[in-house]
Amino acid sequence: MRRVPHPLPPITLTGTHVRLEPLSTDHVDELVRVAAIDRSTYRWTVVPGDRAAMSAYVDDLLADPRRALPFVQRRLDTGELVGCTRFMFPYWWRGRSEPDEVEIGGTWLAATAQCTAVNTEAKLLLLGHAFDTWGVWRVAICTDARNEQSRRAIERIGATFEGVLRRHRPRADVDRAAPRDTACYSVVADEWPDIRARLRARLTGAP
Repeated sequence: MRRVPHPLPPITLTGTHVRLEPLSTDHVDELVRVAAIDRSTYRWTVVPGDRAAMSAYVDDLLADPRRALPFVQRRLDTGELVGCTRFMFPYWWRGRSEPDEVEIGGTWLAATAQCTAVNTEAKLLLLGHAFDTWGVWRVAICTDARNEQSRRAIERIGATFEGVLRRHRPRADVDRAAPRDTACYSVVADEWPDIRARLRARLTGAP
């Protein structure tokens, strides 16, 4: 494996329902307000609950642009921030500046934006940038193996289940460090046209 540590430059991705903007320290206070909305929905995801923790969270995500490209999710009908998402774990196989493989993850949405077009369109924008602009071979989407709601949402996208990696990443639902099992899914370049059509159909209300 050849991994070339190219920074991932900030980008903005805009759809009809959501705009993915580069995360910055200026977003901390608004993210704290958003994160306070029905915290029972954040069991499986790291969502800081106070300003100090949110500031540390943002600083960590911004620390190394070779490791992650984080976004805030802004709902376009209200102009409000509703959560975060990111590209993470990029790999370079061909010696290009663009990654050849990347993961979409670290996603959380306020309860008011869950089960809306925001998440569907955000995935469409992220997958579209990965495949159509970067020309990646593969996009991974992973979640805690116990998170049935997230797994169903990933499966609705059309991603292929690859298996469970045992004791793979830290759990988000405990106070001290403990490992979780990770359910791993992926979309590869050959599958992207059909999945793009599926996501677009969902956004227009087609069956």
